[in-house]
Amino acid sequence: MVSHEHVQRWLDDYIAAWRSYDEAAIRALFADDVVYAYHPYDEPLRGADAVVASWLGDQDEPGSWEAAYTPSLVAGNRAITTGESRYADGNVFSNLFDLEFAADGRCTRFTEWYLLQPKP
Repeated sequence: MVSHEHVQRWLDDYIAAWRSYDEAAIRALFADDVVYAYHPYDEPLRGADAVVASWLGDQDEPGSWEAAYTPSLVAGNRAITTGESRYADGNVFSNLFDLEFAADGRCTRFTEWYLLQPKP
């Protein structure tokens, strides 16, 4: 069972790993057998090696974005989180993550939903 606090720490570590693109930091977030989907309708990546390779293969420029996410619902080993990702080009995305965690606290299932907000 995960707590709201655990999920918030995980989200903070997720942002830190995204910012640094440190392989060990990325790998620490995810179980070896994680199922990871950038979009709910995509064929997911399978395994931490695939997630690390994907993150390292498509990096955002340092300082080109900021993000903040918070848990909205935590139940058992699952969590739904919401937040925003803001880019220097003016694009702002509303994000929802559907997460499942192993007993050791690493994510075993990650599905992202994101929507580009209309520009004012």
